[in-house]
Amino acid sequence: MGRARLARLHGIATSYEPAPGRSVQIADDTVVAVLAALGVDASTPHAVRTALAARADATGAALLPRTVVARPARPPDLTGLPEGSVLGVETEDGAAQELGAPDPAALARLPLGIHVLHAHSPDGRTARVPLIVAPDRVPAPPRRSHGFLVQLYSLLSQQSWGMGDLGDLADLAAWSGRALGTGFVQLNPLHAAVPGPPTDPSPYRPSSRRFPDPVHLRIAHIPEYAHLTGAARLRADALAARAAALRAGVLEGGALIDRDAVWALKREALELLWRVPLGPGRRAEYCDFLAEQGQALEDYATWCAIAERHGPDWRGWPAGLREPRAAEVARLRPQLLDRIDFHCRLAWFTDQQLAGAQRAAREAGMGIGLVHDLAVGVHPSGADTWVQQDAFAAGMSIGAPPDVFNARGQDWGLPPWRPDALAAAGYAPYRELVRQLLRHAGALRIDHVMGLFRLWWIPEGRPPTEGAYVRYDSEAMLSVLALEAHRAGAAVIGEDLGTVEPGARDALAERGVLGTSVLWFERDYRGCGEGDRREADGAPRAESADGPGAAEAPESAATARILAPDEWRGDCLATVTTHDLPPTAARLTGEDVALRERLGLLAGPPERERARARYELAEWLRELARRGLLPEGAGNEEAVVRAVHRFLLRTPARMIGVWLPDAVGDRRPQNVPGTWEEYPNWRVPIAGPDGRPHTLEELAASPRLHALMRELSDGRFQDAPRPLPPHAPFR
Repeated sequence: MGRARLARLHGIATSYEPAPGRSVQIADDTVVAVLAALGVDASTPHAVRTALAARADATGAALLPRTVVARPARPPDLTGLPEGSVLGVETEDGAAQELGAPDPAALARLPLGIHVLHAHSPDGRTARVPLIVAPDRVPAPPRRSHGFLVQLYSLLSQQSWGMGDLGDLADLAAWSGRALGTGFVQLNPLHAAVPGPPTDPSPYRPSSRRFPDPVHLRIAHIPEYAHLTGAARLRADALAARAAALRAGVLEGGALIDRDAVWALKREALELLWRVPLGPGRRAEYCDFLAEQGQALEDYATWCAIAERHGPDWRGWPAGLREPRAAEVARLRPQLLDRIDFHCRLAWFTDQQLAGAQRAAREAGMGIGLVHDLAVGVHPSGADTWVQQDAFAAGMSIGAPPDVFNARGQDWGLPPWRPDALAAAGYAPYRELVRQLLRHAGALRIDHVMGLFRLWWIPEGRPPTEGAYVRYDSEAMLSVLALEAHRAGAAVIGEDLGTVEPGARDALAERGVLGTSVLWFERDYRGCGEGDRREADGAPRAESADGPGAAEAPESAATARILAPDEWRGDCLATVTTHDLPPTAARLTGEDVALRERLGLLAGPPERERARARYELAEWLRELARRGLLPEGAGNEEAVVRAVHRFLLRTPARMIGVWLPDAVGDRRPQNVPGTWEEYPNWRVPIAGPDGRPHTLEELAASPRLHALMRELSDGRFQDAPRPLPPHAPFR
């Protein structure tokens, strides 16, 4: 009982529900391990009693929580302050204000921002804690709009060096905003990867979420490129020629995208550009960037510089280098100044090109522009975990518990943030991250947004079945998000697919966070015995079963009614598919089942899975025909792709996303959850039905793409009041 009580006090659940109505108890040794990761010893009965007493003493002595959160609709709870206490505030602009007697409503009326709240009690105790004053809601999208969803690396042009880059992104935004009336472009995470080779190609396991990866740079668009002369110019030209061959290998030779080969060329070119002296104006811009980014950038660049010497896993570095504030690191920094400056310069170049892409989107008339993606976590050996070691739970990994789709659960190999450390720091690591991602964005997508409420922690060396849920202060996390989004004037989209605890979607909706709705899974599952479920993102269970009871496909599918368009929620990004699911053409042709059969990922016998897929497709075709959305007939693949997007138009969704590969009939998914070496995840260029890669220039001239986008830009949206010509030229 004592250990369970101690767990509850620290936000650790001692049971979970893999399916509605079935509860599983968390093993004691798991609870002990998770408590230990939070700095609490619960290994013996005596240790538990000592920890409980310490917790009670700390709670009784504290005048205020570690961080106080206030907003107009929810003033903070100050009932724990002794009678006669006095409050004061130091606002973030340096002003001091005495508030007198505790008045929660007065705190909620303070200017928005991150302040310091101090309290004085009659018995002489004092407290100084961060005070977060946030708006009730994040900004809404300016108007209903449609746009593209794309994995940037997969979008090659005739100018890119073997993978899509920020120049391609700017061109895509400028063209689609003007010619197609799109309102946004949603991207994969552009976070900095752990350096290779080999580099993990997944954008969802980065070294740092705070800084973007310079592999996305368009080398020729860096101003110093024009000033290369002599041998440096000859070398740059030779690198560009090799890049052209690399690009041709992908576009014409059937090669996969090779991130390491691209980075090898770009890194050498960037070494040349770093040696070009900056002009006075450019130098002033660079100094402003360094001052703005401050210690965070210096620490990140220091990690990059040390990694060049000792490898990318800081846990294996010499002992004196494993702490960013260690004396040995301080002694080493002067020796690494050039390399630190090199990596700072790359961060600046990348920031400038991101700003240029967002500027191109807005100048093209996009109401939102770029939608950046925040991955749920970081690599355990990367820059963020080195810099912010106190904020991460050592020896833990996040994932998903066993459920009706995956009896083994999932381990994502990402260390979790410690909720107690976040609160003690006034949520600074989280708010600085969100602020950085919103620098050049009109919206932010948060991967696995349920992580703002709770995460499944798995002790190192144990299977995912032996984890436990750890709760975060969702009020504080959402308030930080709302404050930073308000300051940036940006919308927020939560990826809320998969298992969602009761009340989480309501809390997100209350704060104005849009949800994510995928057409194939918007069904009424009441009465199916599985509760409210939506498909999971980036997880093996996403394709293990598309509905409850896969053994009897036609019968089970029939019990889950397709939701009518007017039954969809309006506050969402609605899509037909995602980067973790098959392209629409693959579903229509059955190639998705064939691929999973080849990879050994089918949940049952192949014929049963094919029959179930055929049944569900037929069900959707009947629904589309019944609603008059398929006048061309079901035998035309392109017509069906247009029809499912017509269905999305009938919903009240504020944002409608078109998976860019769908627009040209691509069959190959970008990622097949549950595979590693079996499938080339995150390395596939956008291609047509025949598998031939399409450049951005070809996409812009594609009759199939234009036919689909006319469905979305024929006047139904304020973003696109003009009709689209049959073959709008690429500019």
